[in-house]
Amino acid sequence: MPDSVVDLLCDLVAIPSVNPMGRDLSGPIYFEANMTEYLRQFFVELSCPHEVIEVSLGRCNVLAKFESPGATHTFLLDAHQDTVPVDGMTIPPFEPTIRDGRIYGRGSSDVKGGMAAMLWAFRRLILEQPAGAANVVMSCTCDEEATTTGISDLIRYWQDGDGRSKLLDRKPDGAIIAEPTLLDVVIAHRGVTRFVITTGGRACHSSDPTQGVNAIYRMARLVSCLEEYAAELPGRSPAHPLCGPATLSVGLISGGASVNVVPDECSIEVDRRLTPGDNADEAYDDIRNFLTEKLDFEFDMKPPYIVSPTLSNDDNDWLSDSLQEHIAEVAGPHTSVGVPYGTHASRTCSAGVPSVVFGPGSIDQAHTKDEWLEIDQLEKASEVYYRFCCKPPASPAL
Repeated sequence: MPDSVVDLLCDLVAIPSVNPMGRDLSGPIYFEANMTEYLRQFFVELSCPHEVIEVSLGRCNVLAKFESPGATHTFLLDAHQDTVPVDGMTIPPFEPTIRDGRIYGRGSSDVKGGMAAMLWAFRRLILEQPAGAANVVMSCTCDEEATTTGISDLIRYWQDGDGRSKLLDRKPDGAIIAEPTLLDVVIAHRGVTRFVITTGGRACHSSDPTQGVNAIYRMARLVSCLEEYAAELPGRSPAHPLCGPATLSVGLISGGASVNVVPDECSIEVDRRLTPGDNADEAYDDIRNFLTEKLDFEFDMKPPYIVSPTLSNDDNDWLSDSLQEHIAEVAGPHTSVGVPYGTHASRTCSAGVPSVVFGPGSIDQAHTKDEWLEIDQLEKASEVYYRFCCKPPASPAL
């Protein structure tokens, strides 16, 4: 068992848990198996109730629970196990280095710092057994960085009632999701829907392109229309006061088989960011209708392969207010904010659990070539998590 939250974070950074992000990659640095085993052993040493639940082959959620005598309500603390890949990093990704008040290494900011802070607070609950504390479920979920299968599985533990989890078989009263927020509280954020659009053509030899139909040329026209749509989007979808306007981006394109063959297919992947109040289906249909009106050829717009909902601030003010009180005591006054990126909080919120996002570090350091986290924020975040659990907030739902 590590001796401090700093030692704990060093342990976590030293364990590779890279999400291959859909690429066909294998090797000891990929996926969460080693991290899962470390977490299992961490909870074994605490002698607390815990579960390891397989989500997909070799990928698991790890849960543990603190049962507080007499407590009538339960809060969920969630942090994801995986990190983004390490391509292009300029520091050793899995050799945690402490320098100038910072810890360097992949995941230090996103989100092993938040996980370490939560785990250390959870450890204190188990060891100190503070009177009047809430019941607390600590969840360490898999696959956040790619397809969010871990959190999608987690919310079904209380929704389906199939007994897969004994520790989270009832809906928690609130959730705090660990992400780097600079110790501010995120109360709203955007969601996203992503999908593929394909244009077709007719292949022929490039020596006489007039004999074919160039799918890439067609896609060029379609992408130009999407650029026009993106420019109009702020007027088509009202901006959210905390999260800003909706956006659209084309992030990937592929097509053609050889330079001497007129291509008969071209595909793009589209990222449409949703703001609280947006409907993913309506956003998808609006794009399709816009393209249909603008283009004189057919295209294939695939159903979305991911729809991540937004986080709304409609019902989490009581949760944010409580956290802000503890943050002020530990780190001075902070603010409640909205952000453009997405988190697990959108899933728990959509499952009927008031949710906020809070943790140490800056999103500006997440996924970077020299990722780091300030130790001071790490220690303060852990103290805030602990105080929140010791003095649970009053809720309209309780």
